Amino acid sequence: MKFTAKELAEVLKGTVDGDPQATATTFAKIEHGKPGELCFYANPKYEQYVYTSKASILLVNKDFEPKEAVTPTLVRVENAYTALADLLEYVKSLHKSFRRHRGRCRIALSAKIGKKVWIGDFVTIGKKSQIGDCTKIYDNVTIGDNVKIGEKCIIYPGAHIFADTVVGDRTILHAGCIIGDDGFGNALQPDGSWKKIEHVGNVIIGSDVEIGSNTCVDKAPMESTIIEDGVRIDDLCLIAHNVVVGKNTAMAGLSGIAGSAVIGEGCIIAGQAGVVGHIKVAPHTTVAAQAGVIGNVRKSGQVLMGMPGIPHATFMRAYAKFKASGEE
Repeated sequence: MKFTAKELAEVLKGTVDGDPQATATTFAKIEHGKPGELCFYANPKYEQYVYTSKASILLVNKDFEPKEAVTPTLVRVENAYTALADLLEYVKSLHKSFRRHRGRCRIALSAKIGKKVWIGDFVTIGKKSQIGDCTKIYDNVTIGDNVKIGEKCIIYPGAHIFADTVVGDRTILHAGCIIGDDGFGNALQPDGSWKKIEHVGNVIIGSDVEIGSNTCVDKAPMESTIIEDGVRIDDLCLIAHNVVVGKNTAMAGLSGIAGSAVIGEGCIIAGQAGVVGHIKVAPHTTVAAQAGVIGNVRKSGQVLMGMPGIPHATFMRAYAKFKASGEE
């Protein structure tokens, strides 16, 4: 990769402040920037590095006004963080090609494989499953019977997709994730033992979803567990049976949602947070790290903290009292 500031501005629909022929060949964090590298500045707490960075090109928000002299050429864009994501996507697209490939794999005769599908070694694809055009399936992936996977998906090594799962277009499943295994359904018996509840439902995943490594999405005993379009789920998360995750919701690592909970669209669930089962969380709710939601959240746009999760302002007032009592 080799870009001039002028070329970057054209790709990102920005403007150049400095030498339009300044060239970058790789990326770096702003605090490590050296000549020939491209960095970005979006978080105000990193402003000190703007004035010490030796990077050749620096992406900044269009309204940024430096307080001191700046060495890099600035490419001003509407939103530097979003522009970086767009640029990385653009760079990756330059190296992406769709071609047919078949490794040492086992594909059922009744499976339907689309055009230019790449299949690695030791992949298993079950009966009556369908794989969309230009999807890439890496080594050691298991795909059960009657699975439907859309176009331009990426299934990384060791992922397991159980029978009857439906996956939309352009979805990414990272290494080791488990989609469609049995949920945690057990009936307590009079003698204190547990009787397993069989799961005959499935998982439905929308388009443009990304699910992290070693995350589990359990299928439903009846009907479906649903992950809607645009959802982002980090590594080591759990989505239990019959959960519905609304579109464009994001979940950070080690968070979990218990069975039959409904998460509204555009929510943010931070690391190690939990949501109990059989409740509804309003759209655009933020659940802070390690918080626990134990009841319905009816008001949209709240930030919840603590266990049980309560609104941010209430939590901070309570924390101030706890802290004061501890100092006495």
